[in-house]
Amino acid sequence: MSEQTEVTPVLKASDLPEEIQTKVFELAQQSLSYKIEKDIATFLKKELDQLYGPTWHVIVGRSFGSYVTHEQGFFIYFYLGDLAFLAFKSG
Repeated sequence: MSEQTEVTPVLKASDLPEEIQTKVFELAQQSLSYKIEKDIATFLKKELDQLYGPTWHVIVGRSFGSYVTHEQGFFIYFYLGDLAFLAFKSG
């Protein structure tokens, strides 16, 4: 049984309240048990929708560009290792 080692998140941009940001980091860490980026994003989106209500959008990958409109207070962009995570909520 292999132990998943914790990777320190590197925050690039966020306007999330600190407690939600901490929870997103926790969930992102758990999502790394999936190996495919789409599955990582799916896991994180479902968890965020359940905890904080719809509609969350999650993009996970090693290289992507983005330009999004989001609800005030519901945006985060960070790295875990070489994987970038972009999560935001739209009304």
